[in-house]
Amino acid sequence: MRKKLYQTVHIYDGNLKSVVYKYIMIFFIILSFLPLVSKERLPVFTTIDALCLCVFAIDYIFRWVTADYKFQKFHWSSFAKYPFRVISAIDLLSMFALMSSVVGLFQDFRFVAAFTVFRIIRLFRYSKNVQMILDILQRSKKPLLAVGSLAVGYILLSAIVIFNVEPASFDTFFDAVYWATISLTTVGYGDIYPVSDLGRIIAMLSSFFGIAVVALPAGIVTAEYLNSIKISKDE
Repeated sequence: MRKKLYQTVHIYDGNLKSVVYKYIMIFFIILSFLPLVSKERLPVFTTIDALCLCVFAIDYIFRWVTADYKFQKFHWSSFAKYPFRVISAIDLLSMFALMSSVVGLFQDFRFVAAFTVFRIIRLFRYSKNVQMILDILQRSKKPLLAVGSLAVGYILLSAIVIFNVEPASFDTFFDAVYWATISLTTVGYGDIYPVSDLGRIIAMLSSFFGIAVVALPAGIVTAEYLNSIKISKDE
């Protein structure tokens, strides 16, 4: 019984039941976004949130009780480990946001409202293309972490330098970090900027080297993507 449930819930192309289950879940995920497109809180939106909350809770329970099949480890540790997976945590946070909306709790806390965005991540598990991208990111984890560490270090270094060179333009160190991040990504909002000649030289250098740092992750992911395509063709 649990094995059939696992095949329905986790293996989306295995049989008719799994395909139907997949599209039912996609429907409710999309439906759960309907209340988010309006500032006005209508009674029908509360009903939609309550219905989606029930469906998501049932889906979570189904996945939890078949966790041993998912991990291919028929031991109690599989059930203990399941809630700590990233996607499981996302499921819980999205349900928490729905529950707070239904019962009217934590409405004044912005971080709870941010949890509602996590619902769209639930769609990722039903898309082969997204799954492929996630697999690519997983295989490229080490080089991406190295580049990420380089970017964080570069941002902090640029922020420290500009914060000391341009004390009049940056009231707090966070402002300097914000400016360094915007410069690294070459977005350049222009709300905070250096005014001295030395500060502008630092800004030019920061933007110039920032292009190289930003380009590295794209190259890593592209190379792994092409490698995945080659492997698929060979198979």
